[in-house]
Amino acid sequence: MGERVPVRADDVRDAVAAAVGALSGGRDRDWSVPAGGLDWTCWETVEHVADDLFAYAAQLAARDTTAYLPFLATPRYPDGEPNTIQAQPDAGPDGLLAVLSACGALLVAAVTAAPPDARGYHTYGLADAEASAAMGVLETLVHVDDVARGLGLEWRPDDDLCARVLARLMADVEVGEQAPWEVLRWATGRTELPGRPRRTDWRWHNERPEHSSCVTDYGLRLL
Repeated sequence: MGERVPVRADDVRDAVAAAVGALSGGRDRDWSVPAGGLDWTCWETVEHVADDLFAYAAQLAARDTTAYLPFLATPRYPDGEPNTIQAQPDAGPDGLLAVLSACGALLVAAVTAAPPDARGYHTYGLADAEASAAMGVLETLVHVDDVARGLGLEWRPDDDLCARVLARLMADVEVGEQAPWEVLRWATGRTELPGRPRRTDWRWHNERPEHSSCVTDYGLRLL
């Protein structure tokens, strides 16, 4: 039995860098197509990820535990996703990915600088520095998968990182012998697994998990 390995600022940096590297291969593709099974376009989905990274950084830095900060968020079109962070369309995919990188760096900085008692507001529970990092990683991994599927690109994140994100945010989800990346996709409603129907309702929990865990070949397995 071992101590749970936390999700750190470096994990945010690495996840965003990997995302930018993978999506850069789709520069010449149509970013107005839907992202995987989402209603959002690939462009809009990347903006959503950048917006989340920015928001998690801002909430943690402000240490506001009562509400979301009053940033103005607007949709690109009627009934679209309202985002504070949007990229100029004329900048093309390279500009969009530069925005994603910058917002990832903001979250890395906020997590690194946060004192142990810092908390940021979120509807899924107050987020400490680790939860803020884990939220950023989860949003990046899962939504980049959506975009990669829309653009026809390859995307396969690190299983150890997926296991650690699950252990921090979804302690009720058992990894077992299945690949943690596939379990994370299942846990966020993207797919079904043997013996596990596709989820239609899911969430994570920012409160620290109370159960201990042990190290497996894939990283962490909940007891």
